[in-house]
Amino acid sequence: MSHLELKALVDSIRNFEGITRKNLIKNVTKNLDDTYNIAGRTVLGFGDDASAIDIGNNKLLLMAADGMWGRLMEADPWWAGYCSVLVNVNDIAAMGGIPMGMTNVLSTSDKKICREIMEGITDGVRKFSVPMVGGHFHPDTPYNALDVSITGIISREDVITSCGAEVGDKVIVAIDTDGQKHPKFPLNWDSTTSKSPEIVQAQIMVMNKLATEHLVSSGRDISNPGTLGTLGMLLEASGTGATVELDLIPRNKTISWEEWLKIYPGSGFVLTAKEENVERIIELLEAVEIRSNVAGEIIEDRKLYLTHAHEKEVVFDFNMDRIMGIKEKRS
Repeated sequence: MSHLELKALVDSIRNFEGITRKNLIKNVTKNLDDTYNIAGRTVLGFGDDASAIDIGNNKLLLMAADGMWGRLMEADPWWAGYCSVLVNVNDIAAMGGIPMGMTNVLSTSDKKICREIMEGITDGVRKFSVPMVGGHFHPDTPYNALDVSITGIISREDVITSCGAEVGDKVIVAIDTDGQKHPKFPLNWDSTTSKSPEIVQAQIMVMNKLATEHLVSSGRDISNPGTLGTLGMLLEASGTGATVELDLIPRNKTISWEEWLKIYPGSGFVLTAKEENVERIIELLEAVEIRSNVAGEIIEDRKLYLTHAHEKEVVFDFNMDRIMGIKEKRS
């Protein structure tokens, strides 16, 4: 890959919709900045995969929510339902938590779409063994929408956050590369539907193992912004930068780099850790079929650099750029 090719790849990532659509989050949350801890129990506010509420006995209640894109709902309602479970379970897993239960808000007047969405949700619940316990149904809307919330639990001292990366930490990229692109949504990497519930659930619970052994300093699940966009959100929350070597990112080699770096994997995480913990982390992840590599290192310079051979490009300069624009609020 030449310098011009690396620059073109970085430009494509910077302008990727999965990243740019995150830019408005700060505008939405800023009105709540003074009230996010109004009850005095909020341990983690905005900026992470889940928020955390202190419920006593050294336990945190993790809370997250995700909405399915309208285009996904229209093209493949079953997949939208299934993914609504997957993405929420991954949000709790990324924090090291144990997913407990979900609720949803479903809006559709189309009986066929409704049935397919609920079949997808049911299949997701069976795959991940996390129940959908309630919600709200709008049967008369002129649009189709699905929003799902989830709760989880974790001990206070074990929670994995996005804001803990420290200079000198190693950057670990961990992705289940054994899968296939969704036929209608090529940026959805399906690595779960063909696998047994046992291995899929083990991929979720391995993050709890990393958390309880205190092996990682920070982490996020790879989501709509793709691998580098997700790492960028972690760096933003931590107030740090990183250097990442392209060829060290685990990849299914049937997929181009440009597409792979934008893909939303069924099971994928970016983690940071002290060097002495790296071997144990990779051992645990690869035991559940998640390919893992040390792909880079956390640096003080608040920039994300992507390197290849002797070339180097800035992906994000957080002195000027923003993805979410949120420095994580932690009490």
